[in-house]
Amino acid sequence: MKKTRRLVPLALLVAALAVAPGCTVTGDGPLKTREPAATTSSAPAGDFDPTAGTAPELERFYTQTVDWTECGPDIECGLVQVPMDYDVTDGVTITIAVNRLKTAGSGAPDLFLNPGGPGGSGTGMLEWIKFSVSDRLSSEYNLVGFDPRGVNDSDAVDCITDAEMDAWRAQDVDTSTDAGLAAYAAEMEVYGKRCAENTGELLGHLDTDNAARDLDVLRAVVGRTDTLDYLGYSYGTFLGAVYADLFTERVGRFTLDGAIDPALSISGLGLGQAAGFENALRTYMADCQSSADCPFAGSVDDGLAQVRQLLDVVRATPLPTDDPNRPLTYPLALSGIILPMYESSIWPQLSLALDSAINDNDGTELLYWADLGAGRQEDGTYDDNSNEAFMAINCLDYPVEGTLADWRADAAKMTQVSPTLRDALAYTEITCDAWPYDSVRTRGPIAAAGSAPILVVGTTGDPATPYQWAVSMADELEQGHLLTWEGNGHTAYGRSNQCVTDAVDEYMITGALPEDGATC
Repeated sequence: MKKTRRLVPLALLVAALAVAPGCTVTGDGPLKTREPAATTSSAPAGDFDPTAGTAPELERFYTQTVDWTECGPDIECGLVQVPMDYDVTDGVTITIAVNRLKTAGSGAPDLFLNPGGPGGSGTGMLEWIKFSVSDRLSSEYNLVGFDPRGVNDSDAVDCITDAEMDAWRAQDVDTSTDAGLAAYAAEMEVYGKRCAENTGELLGHLDTDNAARDLDVLRAVVGRTDTLDYLGYSYGTFLGAVYADLFTERVGRFTLDGAIDPALSISGLGLGQAAGFENALRTYMADCQSSADCPFAGSVDDGLAQVRQLLDVVRATPLPTDDPNRPLTYPLALSGIILPMYESSIWPQLSLALDSAINDNDGTELLYWADLGAGRQEDGTYDDNSNEAFMAINCLDYPVEGTLADWRADAAKMTQVSPTLRDALAYTEITCDAWPYDSVRTRGPIAAAGSAPILVVGTTGDPATPYQWAVSMADELEQGHLLTWEGNGHTAYGRSNQCVTDAVDEYMITGALPEDGATC
């Protein structure tokens, strides 16, 4: 799960934090479209009609075939064409990359996956998902990962170079003055213009409603079934809920793990996460102090005070690392601390990193975790474009509300609920207010009235998608059913709890839901 960055909400990924914006930017050029794929290898079989219930002007997309190529052990890769604008179906088309891991063999049903983000790569997900889903599930389904529009191997957002991403992630922003925020807003306006220049018109069509429409095309041309079976994590729960609302009768078996409440505003998202990460840090500190080798003495409050003191020191004077050109700055230190909150099994490594920073004045280990979360490789490249796609999608999904005075008040609330992160999750409105395209979405509950049952999984100690969000999503969905894991970290299925694994498997394979209010 993936990436983190100052001034942008940190949730929405499966394995790490999601970074977002950029500053000065260059790029490779405008959107490049590809020719429609053609072959007979995935033509619909039997009496399946891919055009059933589909508008006539979209039929050519629902009847295309996929030219599958082998691209790894038991993995086949293909490209699917969709309209860039579903209101202009005879206009520009874009390409969606889709990969299938043939764990169950030819003829088995497909389970579509989304790792979160927004901006997480579903094709890249297939590199690790086989270690997360159970053997039982993968023997029943072939696993399908796709890159949503704007992401990775699909026609994608392009804003800045890798070197500029390094500088952007390391940059601290002065949120204490209006002048500091105004400077950031001006920088974001430049960044947005460059994203528009490098990405083209696609930048205005990356919202989740469009991604859900693309997913329905994939259902028809890849899955070749009347209904969609789906496992979505984190942001993937929002994508799943939007799909269920748009294509209610096409909902098959859906599991939404680490849910995002669709009704949340930007500020509501940030406030919930601020509290979630602070609670996770308290739980981490208590766990650390229960062991003899914990570097933090005293109470939980005493230990967190030492972490805050470290952040104050780093903000004043970045710590050296093993890369003399990349000291540990305040935003990087935050990222390095937050990433391990996603997975409690790596808390001991966080303790070592904090010990090294506090007692040895060495930021190397925290920089490692920050880079891991951002997808930065040792050679300085980034493994995908999720940092840029994160922002581009969110700013279309979340309308800007309020004024600078409101945003300052929200920042004060976040600092109150999270004295460690302070206002690091505030002021996303400034980012999106400077974005070249305005959101046209109205945030509100999603009911998906009339759908098949939808299993919603929530983790009580989830820092990135707090448990109450899962409760809310399950309540809002007309056919939502909540499964609770009393655990820590982000998402539940595929981690260390056999109870959750068994319950999700049973539902996805047999359709049998856990009992109402079931807790693992």
